[in-house]
Amino acid sequence: MKILVLNCGSSSLKYQLIDVDTKTVLTKGLLERIGLEMGIFSCTSKGEKHVVECPIPNHTTGLQMVMDALVDGQTGVIGSIAEVSAVGHRFAHGGEFFKQSVLITREVIEQARSLTDLAPLHIPGNIMGVEAMETVLPGVPQVAVFDTAFNLTIEPKNYLYGIPYEYYEQYGIRRYGFHGTSHRFVAKKGAKLAGKYWKDLKIISCHLGSGASICAIDHGQSVNNSMGMTSLEGLTMGSRCGDIDVGALLYLMEKAGLSVQQTNDVLYKKSGLVGLTGGAQDMRDIWAGRNNGDQRCIYAFDVFAQRCKKYIGAFAAQMNGCDLLIFTGGIGENAWFMRHAILQDMDWLGIEIDMELNDRTAGEDAIISVPGARVTTAVVTTDEELAIAIDTFKIITA
Repeated sequence: MKILVLNCGSSSLKYQLIDVDTKTVLTKGLLERIGLEMGIFSCTSKGEKHVVECPIPNHTTGLQMVMDALVDGQTGVIGSIAEVSAVGHRFAHGGEFFKQSVLITREVIEQARSLTDLAPLHIPGNIMGVEAMETVLPGVPQVAVFDTAFNLTIEPKNYLYGIPYEYYEQYGIRRYGFHGTSHRFVAKKGAKLAGKYWKDLKIISCHLGSGASICAIDHGQSVNNSMGMTSLEGLTMGSRCGDIDVGALLYLMEKAGLSVQQTNDVLYKKSGLVGLTGGAQDMRDIWAGRNNGDQRCIYAFDVFAQRCKKYIGAFAAQMNGCDLLIFTGGIGENAWFMRHAILQDMDWLGIEIDMELNDRTAGEDAIISVPGARVTTAVVTTDEELAIAIDTFKIITA
């Protein structure tokens, strides 16, 4: 069965066509600058990348371009659009409505639309993708997979903030946690790699990339996540600040005369590794700068590592131990030097690493702990698109 997986933003659209029977990506692509004077459509098919600059006035036009590319003589991978059995959509936020992936109906769309204030940069684009798909492929079932759903098993003691309770009741201000699709996927995959069943284990999953989060998974249920109401809280990230004293922000806004929008821009786009280094976000560049004695790269590298170490320790304390520690995401899978830094002096928890194995593991699934260690430590490659395709398959065949 072939399933089209979409990740739609307000002006962009990523897609993959996945054969769920073989778990292979047949083709993938990206549409950028939707709605602007000139757009960009790129796709990778049959081992070749194709790029076209052309107007893409809206999502419907963009998705029709995708459909045409799927059957085109040069870029096509299927004989007919009828081979697309379903469409799976990544939704950034499901609030407290959606605790699992769901078949999309008009009611689901309206419920999702009511959550726009929680993810104003993402939900409108997600909905535009669904509605455009209804026009381009009428009658084909569509499924919404929510990035927050896996974390809705977190209890109030971990999701409530210490502010007046009525703000939670009125505005839904609470910790939701993100990267749920990835954390769930690698928890299952990592447990299988270790020869165990994921619901028998206490797992700490570290999704480390430009966006980064750590999730505590106790016997198959998320019990805590480093991200909060938004994707800003928690670890120091590529350009996002992570945990910060709110009082420091109020002080900064007053001293620098920053508006709410300007402060938002600073926290999401000019902070994190970018802010600490003065512009570097790629961990490889920061590692090189650190080795060359660049003090700001040293600070950024160490801050990132220490924040990860702190959350691993905190979540192990919450679950009264850890059986499996997973590293995934662009940094988690490839930056052996960051894993090395994070995992130093963690033997008190039962984390013992074969550093030689760690240092040669990149972009592949591997156990990197020493035999007999109390905590199995693994590098696990994530695939959120495949996870979305699998959820979609299960729902439309149920």
